[in-house]
Amino acid sequence: MKPTRLAFLGRAARGLLVAALAVILAAVPITAQEVGPENGTLIVAGGALTDPAVFRQFVELAGGPSAPIVIIPTAGGGDSYDQFFGGRRRFEQAGARHITVLHTYDPEVADTDAFVAPLLEARGVWFTGGRQWRLADSYLDTKTHDALWGVLDRGGVIGGSSAGASIQGSYLVRGDTRTNTIMMGDHEVGLGFLKGVGIDQHLLRRNRQFDLIEVIRAKPELLGIGIDENTAIVVRGDRFEVVGQSYTVIYDANATLDSGGLFYFLAPGDQYDMAAREAFRPTRDQSRLQRVTGTPWPPSG
Repeated sequence: MKPTRLAFLGRAARGLLVAALAVILAAVPITAQEVGPENGTLIVAGGALTDPAVFRQFVELAGGPSAPIVIIPTAGGGDSYDQFFGGRRRFEQAGARHITVLHTYDPEVADTDAFVAPLLEARGVWFTGGRQWRLADSYLDTKTHDALWGVLDRGGVIGGSSAGASIQGSYLVRGDTRTNTIMMGDHEVGLGFLKGVGIDQHLLRRNRQFDLIEVIRAKPELLGIGIDENTAIVVRGDRFEVVGQSYTVIYDANATLDSGGLFYFLAPGDQYDMAAREAFRPTRDQSRLQRVTGTPWPPSG
C-alpha cells in the first residue's frame, strides 16, 4: 500500500521538529561543575587531623579496605621517604590494606610513566602536611598531575591535610618558599582541583582567621576557604559538607554578615554550594545560613 500525502506531511513535520530541537539543544550550554571536579570526591583537611571518622570515610570513598591507596609525603621536606613512612598508620587503622608511598622532588621524575604507574591503579590519594610549594615544584603540570586528575575521573578520592589541603585549590595560599606567614608569595598556583579557590589551614588554632582577607581583597574573584585543625570538607561537585571537630570559614568578597563581618563560620554538618556561594544548615528544608547577606565587602582603609 502506497503512503498517503498525509503520511508524507507527518514525516516531514517530525523531521522539522527533530531538527528544531537539535538547534535548541545545541544552543543550551551543558551544565558542568564550575568549581569542584566533575567526578570523584575531595577531602580537604585543616591540619593536625586525628579524627578516625575522616580517615574511615576516605578509605570508604576509595572503595574499602582492598582499594589501592597512594600517600604522597613530599610536602614534609624529608630527605627521603620509603614504604615504612609513619604517615600510613592512620590509614591502616582505618582498614586500608594496599598502600603505596610515592615521592620525588624532581619534576622530571614525576613526568615519567614509571613514577605514575601506582596512580593509574589508585582509587585514593592523600597528600600529607608540610610546605605546599614543595608539592607544586614536584608535581605541577607533570604526568603525575594528569594521573591525579585520572583518579578523580575514575570516581576515586583525593585528600590532603594542611599543605595537602592548600595544594588542592587553584590559588596557592602561603606558597612562599621563605616562610609560611606570607599569604601571597613566590608560588601562587596549586593543582587546581577546586577552581577559583584559595585554601588556608590550621585556621583557629594558629589565629589565622583574618589572614585570608588580604588574599580576597587582592583577588576578589576567588573564594577563600579556611579550615581549622582536625576538621575537613568533603567535596562532591560544587558542594561540600563540613566534617570533623571544629569550623570551616568562608571568605567571599560579595558576602558579608549583617553586622558587617567579612567572613562567617560553618560547623560540622553545614553544607556550602561553591558555585552559588550559598551556605546551608542541615535542616529538613536545607535552610540557608542566617545573617549572611549579599552585601559586598567595603573598600579597605
